[in-house]
Amino acid sequence: MLRNCELRELGRTEYGAALELQKELVERRKRAEIPDQLLIVEHPHVITLGRTGRMGHLLASEEALRRAGVAFYPTDRGGDITYHGPGQVVGYPILDLKDWKRDVVGYVRALEHTLIDALADLGLVCRREPGKTGVWTDAGKIAAIGVHVSRWVTSHGFALNVTTDLSYFRHIVPCGLAEPVTSTEALGVQAGWGEVVAAVVRNFGRVFGYRSVEAVHQEAL
Repeated sequence: MLRNCELRELGRTEYGAALELQKELVERRKRAEIPDQLLIVEHPHVITLGRTGRMGHLLASEEALRRAGVAFYPTDRGGDITYHGPGQVVGYPILDLKDWKRDVVGYVRALEHTLIDALADLGLVCRREPGKTGVWTDAGKIAAIGVHVSRWVTSHGFALNVTTDLSYFRHIVPCGLAEPVTSTEALGVQAGWGEVVAAVVRNFGRVFGYRSVEAVHQEAL
């Protein structure tokens, strides 16, 4: 059965505000008051720690983060530690997996599939890495994924480096892996923010089998 998904483009939004919006939409999705959602957002500088993350992977002191203008949030998503910031396309799908597949690992693989195909549309060859989560290139990791599922409804999601200032990753061991990170810009892709978002949304709709992924205004909450 083809389903619909609502797209909410939030622009640049503080991490805490986006987190509160996710929580509200998750509860509404559990009550079947709204269809599936896809939030697209760009965050100011922030480091988040997943529920299985290690504080030892945060390499900067609280004072150093404050001087650099970087916020810090512990979260309930899976995964370790990661950075979000300007120039990064962050997606928060709020889906009821009972209407798709009751398969959390399959859901994460589908997010990877979405991003790999979106990047292929932009001319980049990307891949999965065995035993790891996210999307990789020969130059390093280009997208991170960390999700939370409650009563089969998802939250949190993915972060794709587009024009991200990669120097901010020096504050952490990204996702607990001492390996390089990269971005579409660093790999020579000329596509701007809007083109990258369009490719992600288009492939998200196809991979998850939606009839449509239609934008809604925030006041429609």
